[in-house]
Amino acid sequence: MTPDDQQACDYDRAVPLPRRIRGQAVLNRYWIEFDWGNQRPMPGTNLGCGVTAFDREDALDLIEKAVFANKAMPPIKNVIEDVDIATLDEGHVIPNMGAPSERGVWFPNHP
Repeated sequence: MTPDDQQACDYDRAVPLPRRIRGQAVLNRYWIEFDWGNQRPMPGTNLGCGVTAFDREDALDLIEKAVFANKAMPPIKNVIEDVDIATLDEGHVIPNMGAPSERGVWFPNHP
């Protein structure tokens, strides 16, 4: 096995297999809210996090890495799958979000 083959195998294990429709990968938009309890919310997460992913597990993994920098996430209060962007906060979320059409965290929007 060449180093390129090994890298391809490592990548295949790192990214989950997507759900497919007619052979095309399907991404879903998720809005995830946390139960902060008595903890102070991390900056930008008090309303929740928006992420586009292959499935719920992929969404949580992306948020854990991008938003919480691999630190423990607080308990999840609510998950909305296939969230309608128009239902999100017009004053803060919508004007400050990234591209919800691409795989990754779009709110909070990290450069």
